[in-house]
Amino acid sequence: MPLEDDLRDILRKARVGQGLSVADVARQTGLPGSDITALERGDQPQHRDELMAVAKALGLRVDPLEHIAIKHWMPQPTPPLSFVETIHGNINGYAVKGYVLHDDEKAVIIDTGYNALAILDVLHRCGLELIAICLTHGHADHAEGIDRLLQHREVPVYVGPEDLPLMRWRPRADLLAVPSDGQILQVGTLTVRCMVTPGHTPGGMCYRLEQDGQRVCFVGDTIFAGSIGGSNPATLYATHLESVRRRVLKLPETTFLLPGHGPATTVREELLFNPFAEAG
Repeated sequence: MPLEDDLRDILRKARVGQGLSVADVARQTGLPGSDITALERGDQPQHRDELMAVAKALGLRVDPLEHIAIKHWMPQPTPPLSFVETIHGNINGYAVKGYVLHDDEKAVIIDTGYNALAILDVLHRCGLELIAICLTHGHADHAEGIDRLLQHREVPVYVGPEDLPLMRWRPRADLLAVPSDGQILQVGTLTVRCMVTPGHTPGGMCYRLEQDGQRVCFVGDTIFAGSIGGSNPATLYATHLESVRRRVLKLPETTFLLPGHGPATTVREELLFNPFAEAG
């Protein structure tokens, strides 16, 4: 599975998040605006000095940028996790992932992956009792289909309240649950903790599991392998970086990060290869 973002995506997200125009970046770097535009169009950097100048102007780490843009870095494959079923879907050809976390015949859904039918198939095939739906945020590719899932079984839907305006369909008020930071959800013998991580959206959430040495965090679009989701609105960019740097990347380095798009990764690899991570 390729990275969700390449160099052009990373540069554009950093520039737009800081409210900079191409001309602003050109002035800061001394490079022609056409060179900045070319990089955001997908052209390869002409030399490392060019990459260094743009990285400095945008507050990005140049070594990870070089690994992604030139050395084609990819995270190490994640070993199979017996308690997680990955749900693959797409929205107009755009790939998205959701997850079913289960243990002792109990299950929670973490994002729908825009594929409620696949989730229902997993629940039936594995004989799982659904006990909750947990949304990392309210965008359609992560939340669409909860009406079908609630027809199967009415359960609490955990979602940051600030994201309710983003949802095209909302559950009844009595089914909505506001996740508080550190709140525990018990799934069989598994303990899941809610983690507030605004930035990609105002009400962004992650859900982390630390059990018998297995550390996993379902991160939605808060962070990708080698990048982050877009900050929506762009004024949340600084908040987004805070969530990534002070929350997600402060988890134990062996924690597997399962995003909504692109390959899984680990905290250790993102500390080394994510341009948005804080410089060591």
